Amino acid sequence: MSLDAVNVTAGYPGTSNVLDDYSISVPPGSLVGLAGPSGTGKSTLARVLALLLKPSAGLVSIDGIPARGVGYSVPADIRRRIAMVFQSPRAATDPRMTLRAIIEQPASIVHRTIVVEDLAARVGLTPDLLSRRPHQVSDGQLQRACVARALAQEPKYLICDEVTAMLDTATTASIVRLVQKEARDAGMGVLMISHDTELLAAVGANAVRIRSVGGR
Repeated sequence: MSLDAVNVTAGYPGTSNVLDDYSISVPPGSLVGLAGPSGTGKSTLARVLALLLKPSAGLVSIDGIPARGVGYSVPADIRRRIAMVFQSPRAATDPRMTLRAIIEQPASIVHRTIVVEDLAARVGLTPDLLSRRPHQVSDGQLQRACVARALAQEPKYLICDEVTAMLDTATTASIVRLVQKEARDAGMGVLMISHDTELLAAVGANAVRIRSVGGR
């Protein structure tokens, strides 16, 4: 059982392929690092694995089940096994929503009740922050809320796409420790994407590299 990209080729409308015949596997309970400089297609691969971008060739397989589409065309019980935390927490959140609403968003979609305070505590957010909106908190606090939102989905696989790129050194270390702990405690498979190979080595990720084929 694992999250797999198998011989994936992918790109965007009006551009050449960003990925060409690329494969990677993320087993449950493992921390896999994906390294490579900017522009080599790391974020494109993340979107393919998160079922947000359909590859032009190859496929994504979740626990041996091929994903034949993207988004809501994938059965809910398969789609919800994968959660993603994006590089920019401000681009990934609605500025009108409170942190509480952001965290409980996945559960509200499926009409499932969660204890937001418990999730907030797990990621190091104090209760007083839950009533605030994105412009009222720091980048690090907002990224913690995004991690909590992903955890609210109770995923089997977590994709972290350059999640510390916009954070200072101390906050980076804190977020990385948080992801490590959640991966260990929940047995999640984690794909941690970064151009920072030293960071991947520090977290003990089994790092693989991605080669550039041009594009993004």
